[in-house]
Amino acid sequence: MQKQATEWMRKIDKSGLPGMFKAWIFQHGLLPRLMWPLMLYEVPLTTVEGLERSISSYLRRWFGVPPSFSNIGLYSRTSALQLPLSLVVEEFKVTKARLVMTLRDSKDAKIRQAGIQTRTGRKWSASQSVEQAEGVLKHRYIIGATCSGRQGLGTTHLQMWEGTDDKKKRSMVQGEIRREEEGATKARAVEMRSQGAWTRWKLLERKLTWTDLWRYEPLRIQSLLRSVYDTLPSPANLHQWGLVEEPKCQLCQERGTKSHHILSACKTALTQGRYRWRHDKVLREMAEVLEVERKRKSPPRKHKPSFIRFVKAGDKGTRTTPGITGILGGAETCEMRVDLGEKLVFPDVVQTTLRPDVVIWSAESRQIWEERCDQANERKRAKYVDLMEQCMERGWCTWLFPVEVGCRGFPARSVWKMFQALGVVGRTRKMVVRRLAEAAERASCWLWSRREEKDWKPSIDRQ
Repeated sequence: MQKQATEWMRKIDKSGLPGMFKAWIFQHGLLPRLMWPLMLYEVPLTTVEGLERSISSYLRRWFGVPPSFSNIGLYSRTSALQLPLSLVVEEFKVTKARLVMTLRDSKDAKIRQAGIQTRTGRKWSASQSVEQAEGVLKHRYIIGATCSGRQGLGTTHLQMWEGTDDKKKRSMVQGEIRREEEGATKARAVEMRSQGAWTRWKLLERKLTWTDLWRYEPLRIQSLLRSVYDTLPSPANLHQWGLVEEPKCQLCQERGTKSHHILSACKTALTQGRYRWRHDKVLREMAEVLEVERKRKSPPRKHKPSFIRFVKAGDKGTRTTPGITGILGGAETCEMRVDLGEKLVFPDVVQTTLRPDVVIWSAESRQIWEERCDQANERKRAKYVDLMEQCMERGWCTWLFPVEVGCRGFPARSVWKMFQALGVVGRTRKMVVRRLAEAAERASCWLWSRREEKDWKPSIDRQ
């Protein structure tokens, strides 16, 4: 089995296909074929771990990451950047657990009483893992569905252990085993200083699908993976690897330069306008979306009193879906100005020297919206709070939306909240946020590839 798996990976590697297609063949062709003998035969966990190391070396080569790249970046389902790959060890544990439950809960009495044991070596026991997962699920049923934060009663819906059939129980046990394996992976990531730095981020994770990987150029996916897990050839990493004598930035000569310094903290790059160019790329994408939403004809909001309809015991209530209208729906005509190309002049509402990136206002309904993409949400909110109060004192209904998109292409929660408030929801909002993320990540990839150019100027093709 080991020889066959090695030969299959070698044939995929020599197929001449791009790396993303090779990874897809492994995920949907080789892995299911490999799971069948792993389920039937008595294979110890140490053998599966050795097989996983061999497979991971090929996957790192196909994705263009160094051998030191952790398996967490390839297989984790809770990391900042998630790839559609499955861990061989995790699939092996889930498969063995399913075999244990299939034999134990078989409808044939002879099979149930045969005393068949599923051996997986001394390092891990499938039967003990199933018992532990069932104990956790039963304990969760006793506790019930708990709410956290500002969640109300009934917000969290969990599938409980009692009252479900055997098929759902097997699915719940397998999910609990996956959750336990992912928890161990997250614990290892917290212990890693460089490649586990994403555990301290307060951003929503990004899930890359196979469609996304096929659209990405090899340099983009390679740069994205290495930037998230801090394995880019930055001066600090090159010095740590013993390839350079001093970890200095090529532009500002600052010592101890890491990848985030080159992408967002170099003073020379800031004065040259590199970060402003990336900022404008994201702002241009956002302005296009807001322009479409501004011109979209939406029904005006009607302020009618809403009443709570109580349902008698035993009756079924009728669920009504309200129309999706944002704060732009309250105005018939809106105007918009964007701080691109020429200096933005604030509309004739108040006199100010501040330059928000985007200003949307309606003279008929006396409403004004503004948003700015920069680094700190609190700093931007404090910066524009006086302007917001001045507009409200003159009788304008004003909303302020400070939003942030990270240099690695991770939009903050403020981006999602802003589009939801403007009426961009559902699948459209996901597509819009993905466009902003790709714009920032693509611009950062370009800046990284030109990090040693001292006389950098944005040309026509970079616009």
